[in-house]
Amino acid sequence: MVDHLGQIAQAAADKFGDREALFFEGQSFSYNQLNEMVEAVAGNLSTLGFSKDDVITLYAANSWEWVVSYYAIARLGAVINPVNTMLTPDEIEYVVKDCGARAIIASQEKTDAIMSIKGTGSVQEIVSFGDDVVEGSIAFNDLLKSEKSAPIVRDIDPNSLSTIGYTSGTTGHPKGAMQSHRAVIVNGAMTSQSHMRGDRDVVVSALPCPHVYANVLMNGMMMFGTKLVLHKTFDPVAVMDDIASHKATIFDGVPTMYMFMLNSPAFADADLSSLTRCYVGGQTMPVATMKAVEAGFKVPLIELWGMTEVAGLGSTHPLYGTNKHGSIGCAIPYCELRIADAEDAHKTMPRGEVGELMVRGPIVMIGYFGDEQKTREAIEPDGWLHTGDLGTMDDDGCVYIVDRKKDMILTGGYNVYPAEIERVLAGHPSVALAAVGKQDDELKGEIAKAYIVLKEGENGDEQEIIAFCREKLAAYKCPRKVQFVSDVPKTSTGKIMRRELYTLDEN
Repeated sequence: MVDHLGQIAQAAADKFGDREALFFEGQSFSYNQLNEMVEAVAGNLSTLGFSKDDVITLYAANSWEWVVSYYAIARLGAVINPVNTMLTPDEIEYVVKDCGARAIIASQEKTDAIMSIKGTGSVQEIVSFGDDVVEGSIAFNDLLKSEKSAPIVRDIDPNSLSTIGYTSGTTGHPKGAMQSHRAVIVNGAMTSQSHMRGDRDVVVSALPCPHVYANVLMNGMMMFGTKLVLHKTFDPVAVMDDIASHKATIFDGVPTMYMFMLNSPAFADADLSSLTRCYVGGQTMPVATMKAVEAGFKVPLIELWGMTEVAGLGSTHPLYGTNKHGSIGCAIPYCELRIADAEDAHKTMPRGEVGELMVRGPIVMIGYFGDEQKTREAIEPDGWLHTGDLGTMDDDGCVYIVDRKKDMILTGGYNVYPAEIERVLAGHPSVALAAVGKQDDELKGEIAKAYIVLKEGENGDEQEIIAFCREKLAAYKCPRKVQFVSDVPKTSTGKIMRRELYTLDEN
């Protein structure tokens, strides 16, 4: 296995040569072609004065240019700062100043709005994808033209900083999780190991490249020869068409992607016969929905769990192990999971009891960039990382997520978990998607409110939905209000943003 990310592109070319690696919007690229472009871009970035340990921000939507840029930055021995395309220019300015980025590589539609950042702080250059670039920026296509290779970079410690991935920043400013080369490589390798992903597999994905879930798919492509069919954005019909045309063996997505595919009029005629398994992550998925996906797709649906702070996955079900619906599986190889007392991390909870999920191993981040206090709060002295997720563990070591600590609703002195209500709502025959948030209440402190997207042609009745929940949940757990909506706020990965649900509230 390679020692650092800068070796990956060349190693892939040496091993897989002219085999097809990446397909994006009608364009196909072999491993040799990707490596040649990586060398050219890295060489030109070196000529511009960028070198080992410089931080370079990558602010762009999914594209082949994104993939090349990622490995070109690594080829220099520089630090990759992949950022969510949903961030505003103000948020981007905060991030690049916080991590001291010296350059920003951006997609064409993002460049104009961030040109004012050039020359402020440490940002010296902005590189733009596309042909019609903004004045003052450098055309990425020009970086591809040179045959100059980057200088050989030596003495890169596998445990040194490779990536700064900023968290979503739901409260205050986002935090930069520092990931080592070893963490990213081990996560990509162990994900492929657990899922048995290899050179016979074709993966279709619309997950955003800056996200760690997408990152492990991309590195799986490069390290193990898995062909990646990449989509710029998620469109259920386009995804199903590509599964058929490329004879994809794997589809990776978040729960909302599967829900939209199942609810699409095109699903009945979709040819998904080449699939051998599907994976879901980013958010827990109700068992009823998982069963519906398996019935419709006619392949196993395997859940996984991860976070930015562990450079990808922390747990999943091994392909040849027991697939327990409702569980995120067990720890990936070389890593450990435990359920700790939510009030005292040194105490481990008995099997079956709720506590905070913690993870330890080579995938755990170095810390938060420039914030020793938050690092100490997140990582215990013995290496255990706080995840902020509440869960239980069974006798096999499989974990069941109850909810996020921050999403818990305290109603009349009782703890209510939105995910538990969402799992019940997903079993209602009229519900396509359900999200549960909290509302202030004078009597109970907080109450649960359900936001529901109905299946096509269905009608909703608030009292009938609440009654359905009362059949399956204790009364204090049931939503007190129901609102029918056309969609709910989601992140770029399609994860439901529970803390933004209030924006849908009817006046």
